[in-house]
Formats: sequence, C-alpha cells, structure tokens
Amino acid sequence: MASTNTASKLTQREAFSPNGKSVSSPKRWDLITIEHLSTDIILHLLERSDYYVEFLQGAGPFQKWKLLEGRTIANLFFEPSTRTRTSFELAERRLGADVTTLTPAVSSLTKGESVLDTVHVLESMKVDAFVVRHAVAGVPQFLSERLPSHVHVINAGDGVHEHPTQALLDAAELRSALGNLSGKQIAIVGDILHSRVARSNAWLLKKLGATVTFVAPETLLPRGAASVFGVEATNRLDDVLGMADAIMMLRIQLERQARGFFPNLEEYREQYGMTPERMARSNAYIMHPGPINHGTELEMESAYGARSLVLQQVKRGVAVRMAVMEWIFN
Repeated sequence: MASTNTASKLTQREAFSPNGKSVSSPKRWDLITIEHLSTDIILHLLERSDYYVEFLQGAGPFQKWKLLEGRTIANLFFEPSTRTRTSFELAERRLGADVTTLTPAVSSLTKGESVLDTVHVLESMKVDAFVVRHAVAGVPQFLSERLPSHVHVINAGDGVHEHPTQALLDAAELRSALGNLSGKQIAIVGDILHSRVARSNAWLLKKLGATVTFVAPETLLPRGAASVFGVEATNRLDDVLGMADAIMMLRIQLERQARGFFPNLEEYREQYGMTPERMARSNAYIMHPGPINHGTELEMESAYGARSLVLQQVKRGVAVRMAVMEWIFN
C-alpha cells in the first residue's frame, strides 16, 4: 500500500483551529482531487482496478470479500446520479461494507438542516466514510476538514471542480485499450467549461504522459485552459480527428448553463458531434462518461460500435471504486 510520504496535502486530513490556521492532526486517506494526487498512488489504484476487473469477471456466483466487514459507508448524493452512485454502492457491498445512501428529497435537508449537520449526525452513528456528490465545488473538501481523522471522504463529483474516480476509470480503460499512455493523444470534446470530468481527466492523463487537447466552442472553454491545465486547445474537432488515439465526448450540461453558449443543438452537432462521417475519418477509440445525448454529441452506432469504450467504462467503475475503498481503509 501507499505510504503517507507519497500523499499530497489534499489526500490527507488537515485540522483547522478557530482562527483559521491549520494545525497538525493524525493523517488518513481521502480522495478529493486528482490534481494533487501523486502519480505513484494513481498507478497503484489503476493496477488494483485491473485486479478487481479480473475478480469481478470470474465465473460462478459472486462471493463478497470481507475487507470492509464491520465498516459503514454513507453515500451522500445531493445531485442525480445513476452510474456513479450505483457503482459505489456495488463496490462497497462487494467488499463487505454496510451501506446507506442518502438523497436530499428523503432527508432532513428538506427541513432546513445543513449538509454539515447531516454529516455530523451520520458520523455520530459510527459512519466510517462518506462518498459525497454535490453541485457546489469544494463541499467534499469542506467536509473532510471538519470530520474526525478516522472518517474518510471520497469526492464523487463536486460542482464543476473534479470527479476523481471517473478520471481513474477512464484512464484504466485507456490503458487497457492503448497500453502505456505516454505520448498518446487524447481529445476531450464538448462542454469543457462545466465539466468536472474534463478537469480530472486533464490532470490525470497529463501525469501519465499523455497529450491532452480540449476541443470546444470558445464559449465552452475555460479561460486560460491551455496554460492552467497544461493542455492544447482548439475550436475545430476536424483538426484532431486523424491524430487522436482516443476521443472523449462530453454531454452539453444545459442544467449548469445560465445563458446560451452556442446558437442551437443542431449547429453544435454539425461542429462538434461525432457523426458517422467523422467516425469514418478517425481510428480513435470513443469514450463518454454518460449520460449520452444521442444525436447531439454521439450517434447510437458510434456510442456502442466496435471502437467504443463506453460500456467498458461503466464496467470499470465498480472495480476502480473497489480499489479506492481498499486504499483509503488500508
């Protein structure tokens, strides 16, 4: 297992005194961000996910492990989710944990209780870890700084900040398809501005030596994206088709957009959709974190065709989250 000297400041707990200055506290593992996660830990998690993929594909009835027997994990999903929430629940149960999942509509949050109050209430019931998805960037980090040192926090997506486990499963599938990612060309296409997936993937793929290109309308590229993330950036998808080893398509996140960022979906499809014509001009693997807007960023045949990794990404999700759970508790 990884040792504490390989972890960054955001993978370990920092306690805060009343005057806001950090004070020392016992160290324990969290997964909040890819940006500050060491390459050694990333590689360890990817390799362990390979092991769990083989384990999960074994023939016969599935036998639960007892690695997390006696542990209780609370999944706090303050945003809708299918793939991430379900794969976390399956990963936790397959490692033997007791699991509870909380959504706002069926909690005291509807009565005015704060997120921090909710977490403190659950922690008092001997919850050992929280998996948190929230529309506001920084909530998982905020909670990790206010919980006891023995309680772990995993970021399942916070606002437009990061989605660490999605990036890990994406990288794991890319390694399975392409081998060593050093020198490989990966294009991330679409709503970069509102995408936590794009941010986590940019940090992670760069750490593994890949060249990353953001492709989007100017209005959907974060300001200074090339310099901030150390990536290339372009407004023309057609320019990268012949060079990319893999193309990751992103959903247009209309729910996060307060104003129009492009004229209409039909024009967006013409400029940035992976149409059958574009598929014919590219040998790249196709990826998508889901859910897919069929007919906008991807056609049905492209999403599930011979060069698609979309369903493999979904399958990998459980294995990666098992690897993360193993790591934080060991």
